[in-house]
Amino acid sequence: MDIETFRDYCLSLKGTTEGMKWDHLCFMIEEKIYLIMSLEEGRLSIKCDPDEFDMLVARPGVQQAYHMAKRQWISLDSLEVLPDPELKSRVAESRTFVLRKLSKKVQEKYN
Repeated sequence: MDIETFRDYCLSLKGTTEGMKWDHLCFMIEEKIYLIMSLEEGRLSIKCDPDEFDMLVARPGVQQAYHMAKRQWISLDSLEVLPDPELKSRVAESRTFVLRKLSKKVQEKYN
C-alpha cells in the first residue's frame, strides 16, 4: 500500500485527525495518537492487544515500538510488513484501543 492510500484509509476512520509531532506523521482521535509514522524511515507504530504482542513481534519486520508502553505498541518496518487487509484491521484496532481510554461521552461520538 502506498502512503497516500494509507493516509486516505486512516483519515476515513471516524474522528481521525492528522498532525506532525516530533517530526513524525501522527493519526489521532481527540488528540490522542493511535498511529505514529516516520516519513523519513517509513517505520510506523500502532497500539496492539497485549495478548497478541508476543505473536506479533515474532514476525519479520515487527518489533516493540521504541519509547512507547511496553507490550502495548508495536513498530512495523514499513507499510509492506503486513498484508493490506491485516494492516487496515490493526490500524482500526489501534484506534479502538485508544478510543476506549476516553470518556464514555467521547466514545459515543465516534462509535
